[in-house]
Amino acid sequence: MTAELFTGLHCVAVPVRDQDQSKALFETLGFITTMDAELQPGFRWIELAPSTGGPSLALVSTGSELPTGIDTGIRLVTPDARAAHAALAEQGLDVGDLLDWETAPLMFSFRDIDGNRYYVGQSA
Repeated sequence: MTAELFTGLHCVAVPVRDQDQSKALFETLGFITTMDAELQPGFRWIELAPSTGGPSLALVSTGSELPTGIDTGIRLVTPDARAAHAALAEQGLDVGDLLDWETAPLMFSFRDIDGNRYYVGQSA
């Protein structure tokens, strides 16, 4: 095959119980709302992107097919892992230990208000 089928990653959907509460949390953490619309009755789509751009998070309502409390596998990047760790703890979120290994950048994980797990790594 010579043609590229995929040329990028737009967003990753994360299930949440209260879209407004989750939107407010991520805006507090520096994300920018790029879309907030009811695409069809009862189906609201909210996208938030890091201020530097790149793929965004889509906060979608939880349901039987889309439970909360998942390991999202999403890796966020920060210039200062220690400051990010402290800021998330101040928000009252469940923040894991700051891992400081010689062979890898500083990193940790946290859970949002719905128990969804995210990972954070310090940029080089």
